Amino acid sequence: MSDLPPLESELPPEALRVRALATRHTTGGGEGDVVWHAWGQGQPLVLLHGGSGSWTHWIRNVEALAAAGRHVLVPDLPGFGDSARPSDGQDADAVAPVVGRGIRQLVGDAPVDVAGFSFGGLVAALMAAADPQLVRRLVLLGAPGLGLRDKRLPLTSWRTLQDPAQRMAAHRGNLAALMLHKPEAIDDLAVALQAANVPRDRMHRRRLALTDILARTLPTLACPMDAIYGEQDALYCDVLPALREKIATPPKFGELVLVPGAGHWVQYEAAEETNRALLRLLA
Repeated sequence: MSDLPPLESELPPEALRVRALATRHTTGGGEGDVVWHAWGQGQPLVLLHGGSGSWTHWIRNVEALAAAGRHVLVPDLPGFGDSARPSDGQDADAVAPVVGRGIRQLVGDAPVDVAGFSFGGLVAALMAAADPQLVRRLVLLGAPGLGLRDKRLPLTSWRTLQDPAQRMAAHRGNLAALMLHKPEAIDDLAVALQAANVPRDRMHRRRLALTDILARTLPTLACPMDAIYGEQDALYCDVLPALREKIATPPKFGELVLVPGAGHWVQYEAAEETNRALLRLLA
């Protein structure tokens, strides 16, 4: 586990409100427990967050999806948030089997719907490929690993900044550079979540996102798959034709939804549109 206090100790009031509506679960994995939060009742829907994130990457989605009759389960992925690191790796390939075992522990052997955002999309695809009986339908949001980028976007280093205001300014700038497109989307809640989440990222040697591992995995998937990307995603807005080509390779590929005006963190910046698209694709 991290030496930092629990995530909830640094969450803003809105995140604490949403968290209070959830049931907390733990599953085993790696160096300790994986922490899950669950909302609602009905058919299970597992949501996997992005790199340097936590369940809070889905803060604007869990209530709406639960209200639509889904049992929404969101882990802090191993090595992020309040969850312990996996014992045998520092990347998505080490996280995927731990999450898969946790899903079976929580909901049994019936296949479940899974939506994965960014790094979580890579985890979800690797999990679905390794265990075809686990995933009923897969939706990827802003997932990397398509071989379309081999360098990270330039982000401001915040770890050495002692002044709290300068740290928050760095987090705000990094959200603008990578996560959110519209300036007004970079609100106080987004900045507060970023500030709480990124210090709890203990998976510092992640490299698979900069490879083509997802592009090589997609043609092997047995489950139906769809995708939702922000049209202004900083990682892909300049290569949308190539994105369409790469993402459409699974045998049971359905649809690529491009959300106008939204950046990488599409389910936060365009929550209503993303919730509607998710429920339609999973129906």
